[in-house]
Amino acid sequence: MAKQVHSDRILRAGESAGYIGEGDALVSNNAGIYVGVRTADCQPILIVDPDRRVVAAIHAGWRGTAARIAAKAVGRLRRDFGSDSTRLVVAIGPCIRACCFEVGPEVAIQFKELFPERDGELGKKTHLDLTEANRRQIAAAGVPDRNIHIVPLCTFCSNEFHSYRRDKDKGRMVSAIGIIG
Repeated sequence: MAKQVHSDRILRAGESAGYIGEGDALVSNNAGIYVGVRTADCQPILIVDPDRRVVAAIHAGWRGTAARIAAKAVGRLRRDFGSDSTRLVVAIGPCIRACCFEVGPEVAIQFKELFPERDGELGKKTHLDLTEANRRQIAAAGVPDRNIHIVPLCTFCSNEFHSYRRDKDKGRMVSAIGIIG
């Protein structure tokens, strides 16, 4: 795992467990090593390349999403491991959904390029869809829509999940992925 700092920094996991530095995405091709992220409204994204036996775990809050961390992780898999974007399989987990994620204009405007159809809305307080923002970035990076799987649950609406905005506590969920032997 990494010390998550709401960035677009991607770390490559080595052969040992534990914290490996500051960043918000981890990639690995080491069998037996699982990479994971902690979330409590931010979006967990897990990626696998079944051909190259490579995995990634991404923590995508609004800052990381605005900085395109998911698309950068796909690019890192291509560069470091020779992954073919069209063969990647992506799971986008529960996060605070648009129904509950109201942001100010200083945040919303950073998503203007991703949501051109909302141009007039993004200069003021509005609701933001992190799931759709990440889905669009991943698709633009070459992953086919049929390979992008979304868990359509809101961490704020559902008491089954930790929500930082709702609970103001330190509870977190862990999403992890790895390669078995």
